[in-house]
Amino acid sequence: MSSTNNKTPDMIQRTLLIASIFLLFVLMAFAPMNHNKMEALQMGKYSISLNVNDISKSKDFYENLGFEAIDGMGSIDQKWIILTNGEAKIGLFQGLFPTNTITFNPSDGRSIYNDLKAKGITPTFEIGFDKREGLCTFSILDPDGNPILIDQH
Repeated sequence: MSSTNNKTPDMIQRTLLIASIFLLFVLMAFAPMNHNKMEALQMGKYSISLNVNDISKSKDFYENLGFEAIDGMGSIDQKWIILTNGEAKIGLFQGLFPTNTITFNPSDGRSIYNDLKAKGITPTFEIGFDKREGLCTFSILDPDGNPILIDQH
């Protein structure tokens, strides 16, 4: 036997191994995910909530950037107002938040709340959880102390 015939089985084994690994990656890429777990962590749309010193000046500034007030979403007199520019939203809050806050608006805040509590993440504020449905809001802090508001409306 020549040395070429001895390499053929090794080459076949390597080819099968490479093909098997490739097939495994393809299967993993298209494998169904656990959508129940993924759904619980769908944070929805987000906006930034800014703590401002003078809501009138801040509103004027952001209007100069092309933002517009959303009807029925706060007012200068209420010391809070929500502005939009395309998909971007900014909430201006005078004296209502201690610092700038990222806000998420999920469709199922209660599932996120329960999931985060099960993971040991303790809310710093919560409201609306005495009911099984409807509005609910809670706040958490990231590891650097940045507040995150989860607000289902």
